[in-house]
Amino acid sequence: MLRRFLLALLFVLPSLSALGQLAATQNERHFAFHYAFAVKNVSPGERMRMWIPLAHSDAFQEVKVTSKGGDLPLKQSHQPEYGNEVLYAETSKADKTEYKFSVDYDVVRKEHVVLVNGKSATDARPTPASRVELARFLEADRLVPVTGLPAQLAATETKGATTQLEKAKDIYEYVFRTMKYDKTGTGWGHGDTLWACDSKHGNCTDFHSVFISMARAEKIPARFQIGFPLPADKHSAEIPGYHCWAEFYLDSTGWVPVDISEAWKHQEKHDYFFGAHDVNRVQFTQGRDLRLAPPQQGAPLNYFVYPYVEIGGKEYPNVSIAFSFDDVGENAAVALR
Repeated sequence: MLRRFLLALLFVLPSLSALGQLAATQNERHFAFHYAFAVKNVSPGERMRMWIPLAHSDAFQEVKVTSKGGDLPLKQSHQPEYGNEVLYAETSKADKTEYKFSVDYDVVRKEHVVLVNGKSATDARPTPASRVELARFLEADRLVPVTGLPAQLAATETKGATTQLEKAKDIYEYVFRTMKYDKTGTGWGHGDTLWACDSKHGNCTDFHSVFISMARAEKIPARFQIGFPLPADKHSAEIPGYHCWAEFYLDSTGWVPVDISEAWKHQEKHDYFFGAHDVNRVQFTQGRDLRLAPPQQGAPLNYFVYPYVEIGGKEYPNVSIAFSFDDVGENAAVALR
C-alpha cells in the first residue's frame, strides 16, 4: 500500500509542478522582439543622424538586448526628461545609398494590475512620485491642451464626482462611450485632442490624448506611454505598428494604468482596462513633445516609437520598418489562453 502511494505521489508531483509553473506564468509573457529598419535612397556626402528608441527594463518588463548593430556605430544615450533610452548614430558624410540597423530583445512582460473593479488590488503603499514629475504631467502638450474644450468636457462629465478616482473613471467612461476605434480618412494617429473630440474616432493615440487632456484639466496627473502590441492568439507574428496607453496618478494609489482603445476593441474587458495593462505589449518610450539627447535640429517629436532620421539637418522620412515577435518556451502555450 505504501509503495503504491509513493509511486502515485511521484507521478503526481511533476504534474503539480507543471501546473504551478503554468499558473506562475499566467501573469507574464516571455518573448523575443525584433526591431529593424532601413534608411533608403540616401544621397552620398550628406550628414546623417539617427535616433532609435530603446526598450528598457522597469517594474513591469524585464528587457535584455541580445544583439544590436547596423551600418554605423551605435551609442546609447539616456533621455533625462522622461527617462527614455535611445541609440544614436551619425556620419558626417554618407557613403551608402541605404543604411540598415536592427535590435533584438529578450523580454518578459508582466501584467500590471492596480485596480480591480475600481478598487485597489493591494494594500501596499505606493512609492510617491516627485512633485516635479507630477507637475510636468499636469501641463499641456502641443496637441494635448488642458484648457478650452477638453476642460469644459471634463468639468461636465465629472460633475458630482467627489474623488480623483471617481473623476478619472468618469473621464474613462466618456472616452469609451464617445470615441470609435476607426482608422479611416485622415487626421487620426496624431494624438490631437481637439481633432479627436470633434471627429469622435481614431486610434490609440487619439483615445488616450482625450483622456490625458481631460484628466490634467481636472488636476489629475496623466502620462502617455508607447510601444508595440503582441497578438494574444499567436505564438509569433509581424507587428504592423505601434500601440500606446496611459496612466493617471492618485496620491493614495500611485500610477494607475488605463487602456481605453483596447477596452473598446475588447469590450468584455471594459472594467479590466480601467486599472490594468495586460501582458500583450512591450513599452519603448514615454512622453510627448520630445527633445532628444543629443538634440535633433528638427521640431520636438510628437511621440517616439519609430526611428527618427535627419539628413542635412532636416527630418528624413524615407525609412522602412520591420517589427516581429516570437514567444519563448512554455510561454508560447500560455499566449493562447
